[in-house]
Amino acid sequence: MDQIMSDLPAAGQKIGRIADASSPDLLPSEVPLEMPDQDFKARGAKPRRRRGYWVPRAAVFTGAGLLTAAFCYELYGVLAVEQATPLQFLFLILSTIAFGWIALGSLNAALGFIPLFGGEKADTIDLPQPGAPLTARTALLFPVYHEDPARIAGTVQAIALELESMGNAASFDVFILSDTRDGADVATEESAYRALRQRLHGIVPVFYRRRRENRGRKAGNIKDWVRRFGGAYENFVILDGDSVMSGTTLVRLALAMERDQTAGLIQTVPRLTGATTLLQYLTQFASNVYGPLVAAGLAFWHRDQGNYWGHNAIIRTLAFASAAGLPTLPGRAPFGGDIQSHDFVEAVLLARADWGVHMVPTVEGSYEGQPPTLPDVVARDRRWAQGNLQHLGIVFTSNITTMGRLHLLMGATSYLMSLVWASSLIVGIVLALQGQQMIPSYFIDEKTLFPVWPVTDPGAALRLFFATMLIVLMPKFLGLALEIKRVRHARETLGTARAVLGVLTETFFSILLSPILMVTQTAAVFQVIFGLDSGWRSQSRNAAGISFTEAVRYHRWHMLIGVVTAVACYEASALVLAWMSPVIVGLVLSAPLSWLTSRRAAVPFQTLLSTRDGRSPPAIVESARRATGEWADHIAMRSLEAGAVVEITRAA
Repeated sequence: MDQIMSDLPAAGQKIGRIADASSPDLLPSEVPLEMPDQDFKARGAKPRRRRGYWVPRAAVFTGAGLLTAAFCYELYGVLAVEQATPLQFLFLILSTIAFGWIALGSLNAALGFIPLFGGEKADTIDLPQPGAPLTARTALLFPVYHEDPARIAGTVQAIALELESMGNAASFDVFILSDTRDGADVATEESAYRALRQRLHGIVPVFYRRRRENRGRKAGNIKDWVRRFGGAYENFVILDGDSVMSGTTLVRLALAMERDQTAGLIQTVPRLTGATTLLQYLTQFASNVYGPLVAAGLAFWHRDQGNYWGHNAIIRTLAFASAAGLPTLPGRAPFGGDIQSHDFVEAVLLARADWGVHMVPTVEGSYEGQPPTLPDVVARDRRWAQGNLQHLGIVFTSNITTMGRLHLLMGATSYLMSLVWASSLIVGIVLALQGQQMIPSYFIDEKTLFPVWPVTDPGAALRLFFATMLIVLMPKFLGLALEIKRVRHARETLGTARAVLGVLTETFFSILLSPILMVTQTAAVFQVIFGLDSGWRSQSRNAAGISFTEAVRYHRWHMLIGVVTAVACYEASALVLAWMSPVIVGLVLSAPLSWLTSRRAAVPFQTLLSTRDGRSPPAIVESARRATGEWADHIAMRSLEAGAVVEITRAA
C-alpha cells in the first residue's frame, strides 16, 4: 500500500474537478488511486488453497440433483404412455427444470436452518466487538440519484452522532456522490448537504460532489471517487438512498478488515424496515422471517467466495481499485454498454484476484427500505433482469473462477426461470386441450391383436403433488420454526400465534402475487432479448400509493391473460381449471391486489405481519427517522425563504 501511495500524484492535485457541477469547496484535497478497467479474459491470481469447500457445495447440488431426479421420475410416471409425444416431453423437461431451481433454493434454506436453529453463527468471517482502536480510515459513500436530501441527511447525521458517542468518529468520513441531473432537485440537494456539512463540523467531515456527466451510472460514480479520493482511505462502505447502518456494525466491519488482510469485501445482510404499505409489510415479514436462513445457507457453501449486493458492505479500497474496474461492454444496450448489475461482477473480479468476499448473515445493525407499490417493484425488477441477463455474455467469454461463473449464471437463471414456469403452464394447458379434443388411439403402429390402454397412476400424481408442495413451502416452514423458537425464548405474548398467522397471511398473498411477477419477469426477458433498454430512472421510496384507476390501467394485460387462461382451462376440464386457479385468480385480480397492497396497511395486517424490528425499532433506525423529519422541516423552511426572496425581488 505504501509503495502504491508513493507512486500517486501529490495530494491536492485536482484531477477531474472540471467534471464536477458542484462547488469545489465541498470536497477535500484529492488523493488519487489508479483503477484500471479489467480484461475479463485475463488470467486471475493463483488461488489460495481452500480445504473442505467442496463438502457444503456437493451437499447442496447433489441433494438438489437427487430431488430433481426423483421429481422427474414421478412426473414421468404420471404422464406414462406407451409413446410420449414431443409436447409431453417438453412439459416434462420444463417442469423438471422449474422444480430443480425450487429444490436448490429450498435445500439452501434447509442448510442455513441448521446452524441458526442450533444457535450458531453462520458468518464466513468473525467481526470483532468494538473496543480496539481503529488505525485505518473508512469512507462512507452515499451514491445518490434524485434521492430525498432529507432522508440522506438524516441518515448521515444519525450515523455520525452514533460514531461520535462511541469515540470512533475520527476514523470515518462521509461522501455524498450525486448523479442528480439538472432541475429543481439540484439546488435543494447542494443547499441541504452544505447545511449538513456545517452541522456535523467537528464530528464527521461531510463532502459533496455532483458529476456533470453520470457515465457508468452507479458503478461509474464509485469509480470516479476511487480514482480521485480513494488513496486516502483503506476501506469504504456503500449505502443506498434507503440504507442505514449502526455505528457498532461499521466499527466491527472496519476492525475485521484490519484483522484479515485477505478480505476484500464483507457483505452484511440488511433487514427491511420502515414498512407502511401492505406490500412493504409483506416483503418485510418475508425478509425477516425467511431471509436469515436463506442468507445463512448461501454463506454455508459460498464461504469466502461469496457475492455482493451493491450496498451495506465494506470494501478494501486497494483491492477494489486493483481488481474490480469495470470496462464498457462492446455493442449496444441492453447486452452491451455499461454493466448494470455491477455488484455481482465486481464480486467476481475480486474473487478472481483471490480477495476474500465474505457474508455475515448473523450480524445485526444493517437496514434498508423497500419499494412501496407493485409497479415500483416491477420497475426495479426490470433493471435487475437486464443487468443479470447481461451477465450471460460475461459468463461464457471470461476467465473467471468457477464460483464466479456460478454466481453470474444463477443471477441470470433467476429471471429465466419465470419464462420456464410460464412456458410449462402454457404447454400443460395445451396438453389438456389436446386431451379433450383428440380421439385416443389404443393401437400402436405395429401390428398387434391387443390394444395398448393409457395408464394413469393416481398414487404417483398424489405423491408428486404433496412432495412438490413440501419442497416449495420448505423455507416458510423452516422460517416459521426459527421464529417460534425466537419468540418463545423472548417470551413474547401471543408470539407463536402471531408468527403462525403471519406466515399464513404472507403465504396467501405470495401465492396471488407470484403469477403477476411471473408475467412481468417473462415480459422483461423478452424485452431484453429484443434489445429494449430499461434506462435509468430514480427509485420511488415513498409510500404514495396508486389509485384504482391507475392499477387497472397498469395491470390490464395481466387481467386479460388471466381471463384467457381461465377460458382455456375451462375448455380443457374443471380439474385443470381448479389446478390453475391460484395463477388465474392472481392474474384476474392483479389490479385490485396492486391497489390494495399499495395502500397503508390496515391495523390487523400491521399486527400479523409485524417483525421484531417493527415492534421495537433499532436505535439507529429511530434516530435516522427523527433526523429525517428534522431535515425535511429545515429544507421546507429554506424553500419557503427562497420563494419569498424571489417574490420580493419580482415585486421590486
